[in-house]
Amino acid sequence: MAKGKDVRIRVILECISCVRKGADKQSMGISRYSTQKNRQNTPGQLELRKFCRYCRKHTTHNEIKK
Repeated sequence: MAKGKDVRIRVILECISCVRKGADKQSMGISRYSTQKNRQNTPGQLELRKFCRYCRKHTTHNEIKK
């Protein structure tokens, strides 16, 4: 029934514009979301547009490694 590797895995999404501002120290923090993805359907990195509370607008959030 259960396989050795789970099909659905937990991933963390991070705002790419906050990461860029982090070098300039203009941002108060980095927006992060956690979600799940199906490893078989999306083998590459996940990229979604989510609301960033530090930028106060919808920005692209990319998957980061744990």
